[in-house]
Amino acid sequence: MTAERDFPDSPPYELRQPSDQRIPFVFNSPHSGRYYPAAFLQQSQLDPHTVRRSEDCFVDQLFASAVMIGAPLMVAHFPRAYLDVNREPYELDAKMFLEPLPSYANGHSARVAGGLGTIPRLVGEGQEIYAHKLHIVEALSRIETIYRPYHALLGDTLVTTRERFGYGVLVDCHSMPTGIRFPESGMRPDFIIGDRFGTSCAPELANAAIQLLRELGYVVAHNKPYAGGYITEHYGRPLKQFHTLQIEVNRGLYLNEHSYEKKAGFDQLQRDIALFLRDIVSLPDFYFLDTPLAAE
Repeated sequence: MTAERDFPDSPPYELRQPSDQRIPFVFNSPHSGRYYPAAFLQQSQLDPHTVRRSEDCFVDQLFASAVMIGAPLMVAHFPRAYLDVNREPYELDAKMFLEPLPSYANGHSARVAGGLGTIPRLVGEGQEIYAHKLHIVEALSRIETIYRPYHALLGDTLVTTRERFGYGVLVDCHSMPTGIRFPESGMRPDFIIGDRFGTSCAPELANAAIQLLRELGYVVAHNKPYAGGYITEHYGRPLKQFHTLQIEVNRGLYLNEHSYEKKAGFDQLQRDIALFLRDIVSLPDFYFLDTPLAAE
């Protein structure tokens, strides 16, 4: 079993739970994993430093206050370069494998074409991860033993949340490269709020997130260039009282992207995010329970 082989001493992911879930929010950090299995590193042609280029470094720590205010926080320990749970289950690139893809695989998505499928081919600026082609059983084992259980736990947590509170809100937490700029002005956004162009959550949630972050002094964009990935699209069902919002944090605010070390601004950003979370979870229930049909 791939999970047992690659994560013998610690689980590949965890759900950090408050003593009592007091709010209908669930937070998720699917790309901040920083445990790189030895077998994976042996397969890679990249050194252990370079292969971290696609990691959402320390995002789980930036949003750690979610648990203190009464919300579960799902955290991946496996790295995005090894397995990306923000993709469909079988977005696989046929060029990466010795055997043919199974018939149910999606080998033609835009994300696969870009080298960023469920088993990524690239990190950073187009750097190939693997020295040789993989056996397809390697990909399928990662999906069956890690991807599917991860989503099963995340989905069950959201269902339990909706049953308890009448609705559930998933906040999917990510970071983005420092070089992201607005095409028109060249300005750098500090945060990007994604709601799949108004389809994944009540509009009041995205509007409140943008306003609260701007009041804290940050430059905030909406849906461009990141509107939300598979998780936002898959779990965002406002008509069924499931609301999903993606948040991207600019790494330049808190991280040296060459050394992967925290910058002096990390602590202040963490405090500001704690203030933001305190306010965003206080939105009135009717925003989420009385969702107009146009939201989906």
